[in-house]
Amino acid sequence: MKKSLLPFLLFLSLFLAASSFAGQKRFAAISQDDLANAIAEQSVTVIDVNGTNSYKKGHIPGAIDYQSSQKDLAGLLPEDKASLIVAYCANEACGAYQRAAKAAVELGYTNVAHYPGGLQGWKRSGADVETVKDS
Repeated sequence: MKKSLLPFLLFLSLFLAASSFAGQKRFAAISQDDLANAIAEQSVTVIDVNGTNSYKKGHIPGAIDYQSSQKDLAGLLPEDKASLIVAYCANEACGAYQRAAKAAVELGYTNVAHYPGGLQGWKRSGADVETVKDS
Protein backbone atom coordinates (compact mmCIF):
# COMPACT_ATOMS: atom_id res chain seq x y z
CA MET A 1 0.00 0.00 0.00
CA LYS A 2 2.83 2.43 0.87
CA LYS A 3 4.52 1.86 -2.50
CA SER A 4 1.39 2.79 -4.45
CA LEU A 5 0.82 5.88 -2.32
CA LEU A 6 4.24 7.41 -3.03
CA PRO A 7 3.70 8.01 -6.79
CA PHE A 8 0.29 9.48 -6.04
CA LEU A 9 1.72 11.90 -3.45
CA LEU A 10 4.50 12.91 -5.85
CA PHE A 11 1.96 13.56 -8.61
CA LEU A 12 -0.26 15.52 -6.21
CA SER A 13 2.60 17.75 -5.02
CA LEU A 14 3.69 18.48 -8.61
CA PHE A 15 0.09 19.22 -9.60
CA LEU A 16 -0.39 21.64 -6.69
CA ALA A 17 2.90 23.41 -7.44
CA ALA A 18 1.94 23.82 -11.10
CA SER A 19 -1.51 25.06 -10.14
CA SER A 20 -0.09 27.82 -7.98
CA PHE A 21 1.75 29.21 -11.01
CA ALA A 22 -1.19 28.81 -13.37
CA GLY A 23 -2.61 32.21 -12.47
CA GLN A 24 0.65 33.98 -13.30
CA LYS A 25 1.05 35.14 -16.88
CA ARG A 26 4.52 34.82 -18.36
CA PHE A 27 5.77 37.98 -20.03
CA ALA A 28 8.49 37.97 -22.65
CA ALA A 29 11.83 39.25 -21.43
CA ILE A 30 13.59 42.08 -23.23
CA SER A 31 17.37 42.40 -23.17
CA GLN A 32 19.08 45.52 -21.93
CA ASP A 33 20.42 46.29 -25.41
CA ASP A 34 16.97 45.97 -26.98
CA LEU A 35 15.41 48.09 -24.25
CA ALA A 36 18.11 50.77 -24.58
CA ASN A 37 17.58 50.84 -28.36
CA ALA A 38 13.80 51.10 -27.96
CA ILE A 39 14.26 53.98 -25.50
CA ALA A 40 16.63 55.74 -27.92
CA GLU A 41 14.09 55.25 -30.75
CA GLN A 42 11.25 56.37 -28.47
CA SER A 43 9.36 53.20 -29.38
CA VAL A 44 8.67 51.93 -25.86
CA THR A 45 6.82 52.94 -22.74
CA VAL A 46 8.71 51.84 -19.63
CA ILE A 47 7.04 51.33 -16.25
CA ASP A 48 9.01 51.28 -12.98
CA VAL A 49 7.37 49.22 -10.22
CA ASN A 50 9.93 49.87 -7.47
CA GLY A 51 7.87 52.45 -5.60
CA THR A 52 7.93 56.23 -5.59
CA ASN A 53 10.85 56.64 -3.16
CA SER A 54 13.06 54.38 -5.27
CA TYR A 55 11.82 56.06 -8.46
CA LYS A 56 12.90 59.46 -7.20
CA LYS A 57 16.39 58.16 -6.34
CA GLY A 58 16.86 56.63 -9.78
CA HIS A 59 14.94 54.99 -12.60
CA ILE A 60 15.43 53.94 -16.20
CA PRO A 61 15.21 57.08 -18.37
CA GLY A 62 11.66 57.98 -19.35
CA ALA A 63 10.04 55.40 -17.07
CA ILE A 64 6.64 55.97 -15.50
CA ASP A 65 6.38 55.66 -11.70
CA TYR A 66 3.73 52.95 -11.40
CA GLN A 67 3.02 53.53 -7.72
CA SER A 68 2.06 57.17 -8.16
CA SER A 69 0.50 56.73 -11.61
CA GLN A 70 -1.40 53.46 -11.51
CA LYS A 71 -4.81 55.15 -11.33
CA ASP A 72 -3.93 57.26 -14.39
CA LEU A 73 -2.05 54.53 -16.25
CA ALA A 74 -4.53 54.37 -19.14
CA GLY A 75 -3.92 58.04 -19.90
CA LEU A 76 -0.13 57.66 -19.75
CA LEU A 77 0.14 54.72 -22.13
CA PRO A 78 0.09 55.13 -25.92
CA GLU A 79 -3.17 54.94 -27.87
CA ASP A 80 -1.85 52.10 -30.04
CA LYS A 81 -2.56 48.90 -28.09
CA ALA A 82 0.21 47.09 -30.03
CA SER A 83 2.86 49.49 -28.68
CA LEU A 84 5.73 48.01 -26.72
CA ILE A 85 5.24 48.32 -22.96
CA VAL A 86 8.08 47.18 -20.66
CA ALA A 87 7.75 46.82 -16.90
CA TYR A 88 10.62 46.30 -14.48
CA CYS A 89 11.32 46.18 -10.77
CA ALA A 90 14.49 45.81 -8.70
CA ASN A 91 16.37 42.79 -10.07
CA GLU A 92 16.18 39.27 -11.48
CA ALA A 93 14.59 37.91 -8.31
CA CYS A 94 11.82 40.50 -8.19
CA GLY A 95 8.38 39.69 -9.57
CA ALA A 96 6.67 42.97 -8.73
CA TYR A 97 6.87 44.04 -12.39
CA GLN A 98 3.91 41.72 -13.00
CA ARG A 99 1.51 44.20 -11.37
CA ALA A 100 2.19 46.81 -14.05
CA ALA A 101 2.47 44.26 -16.86
CA LYS A 102 -0.90 42.76 -15.93
CA ALA A 103 -2.45 46.22 -15.66
CA ALA A 104 -1.28 47.01 -19.20
CA VAL A 105 -2.71 43.73 -20.50
CA GLU A 106 -6.02 44.46 -18.74
CA LEU A 107 -6.05 47.80 -20.59
CA GLY A 108 -5.79 45.88 -23.87
CA TYR A 109 -2.06 46.10 -24.64
CA THR A 110 -0.76 43.11 -26.57
CA ASN A 111 3.01 43.73 -26.65
CA VAL A 112 3.92 43.71 -22.96
CA ALA A 113 7.34 42.56 -21.80
CA HIS A 114 9.58 42.82 -18.77
CA TYR A 115 13.19 43.79 -18.29
CA PRO A 116 14.46 41.07 -15.94
CA GLY A 117 17.67 42.85 -14.94
CA GLY A 118 15.60 45.51 -13.24
CA LEU A 119 17.01 48.73 -11.91
CA GLN A 120 20.00 46.99 -10.34
CA GLY A 121 20.96 45.37 -13.64
CA TRP A 122 20.56 48.67 -15.47
CA LYS A 123 22.83 50.44 -12.99
CA ARG A 124 25.32 47.57 -12.89
CA SER A 125 25.82 47.92 -16.63
CA GLY A 126 26.80 51.56 -16.19
CA ALA A 127 23.73 52.85 -18.03
CA ASP A 128 22.39 56.26 -17.03
CA VAL A 129 19.47 56.66 -14.65
CA GLU A 130 17.19 59.63 -14.14
CA THR A 131 16.40 61.06 -10.71
CA VAL A 132 13.63 63.29 -9.46
CA LYS A 133 14.45 66.27 -7.28
CA ASP A 134 11.92 67.16 -4.63
CA SER A 135 10.41 70.57 -5.20
